[in-house]
Amino acid sequence: MNSENKTIVFCDGASSGNPGPGGWGAIVSYPNKKEFLVTELGGGDKRTTNNRMELSAAIGALKFLSDIKNDIVVYTDSSYVINGITKWVFGWQSRNWQTQDKKDVSNRELWEELVILARGKKISWCHIDGHSGVPGNERADEVATGFSLGKPPMLFNGKKSGYSVEIDNITRDEKKYSEKKRSGGKAYSYLSLVDGNFCIDQTWAECESRVKGKAGAKFRKSLSSTDEEDIKKAWGVK
Repeated sequence: MNSENKTIVFCDGASSGNPGPGGWGAIVSYPNKKEFLVTELGGGDKRTTNNRMELSAAIGALKFLSDIKNDIVVYTDSSYVINGITKWVFGWQSRNWQTQDKKDVSNRELWEELVILARGKKISWCHIDGHSGVPGNERADEVATGFSLGKPPMLFNGKKSGYSVEIDNITRDEKKYSEKKRSGGKAYSYLSLVDGNFCIDQTWAECESRVKGKAGAKFRKSLSSTDEEDIKKAWGVK
């Protein structure tokens, strides 16, 4: 995407427990005369939820950009935020902030604030995969996590030319993304290689009993029969 004359936002939220201590982070790149500036934003709450922090990140960014007139592109890994602001909110408002099954909308005060801040602005809400190597998202996550742990990082505020994060790079790291999918995917089998002995187990408990405490042991979850064969080949197992 051509970011010329566009304001770019990466925002993310984090919480330890749901509810629990949480934090939010936002990275904002915006034009100022003949150059771009970058400002990092963040905040935290001692008892909150991940969804509230995701909303707070978007709110924090748009508050900062209240006087910006050019197009804004917001990148977030929160489907909750994107679906809410582009779809659900219209039904909620028409039903006086109730869901279809007549329950009060959660986090209503934050949604109302986000609606007001977005009003009159041309905003593209774009979903990206979290923890997949996109530099702006990774940095926003660092900021959010730091605030959630009570250890806020030093926040950058200055010329884009002096910012170390590749803010215009929205290409995910395919290796990191693949590992993320693997960690969250349903297991086909569990493979282990201990002292040259290869084994396939159907449960993690069985696999863990083989590799736990064994120096040099290899183990991995496979997602399919093809994936299983690929892992065996990578390990040199025939």
